Amino acid sequence: MGYVENNLMQGERICLSARVHWIIFSKAAIFFTAALLLLLFSLKISLGGDTEFASSVRYAGLFALLASLWSLGGGLINRLSTELAVTSKRVIVKFGFIRRSTIELNHSKVESFHVHQGLFGRIFGYGTLHINGTGGGMTPIQNIADPLGFRRKAMEAIDASQSNY
Repeated sequence: MGYVENNLMQGERICLSARVHWIIFSKAAIFFTAALLLLLFSLKISLGGDTEFASSVRYAGLFALLASLWSLGGGLINRLSTELAVTSKRVIVKFGFIRRSTIELNHSKVESFHVHQGLFGRIFGYGTLHINGTGGGMTPIQNIADPLGFRRKAMEAIDASQSNY
């Protein structure tokens, strides 16, 4: 069970939730590809007889491999430790693994949702979602999968909860 499920109020239910997009792993993929190419190139060079240059290229490849593992670990922690949900009463956002940061807004305190998508965000279906609450608080949530769909469903859930009053 995650943070959202553990902190539901009595009678509250989850209407929708969102995840961090897979694009956060792109840096790890780029580093891994570079590492693979460098290691293969160093093998080709060493077979040609230039072992000193091959050793330098091999070290660069190993460094790129370590960078890809580091980036992959950071992406996994980010994806697993970020929760975004709209419940029947609130909008709940939780960031962080060791240091936790949460935002919980009652539906009546949500003024608007803003979505920012760059070119790659439009192509691959991710973006930054800004939740604007009363009192001027704006919360950016980066790399959310299908931010326009989340915004639409969140506004529908908020409208449905406010029409019950």
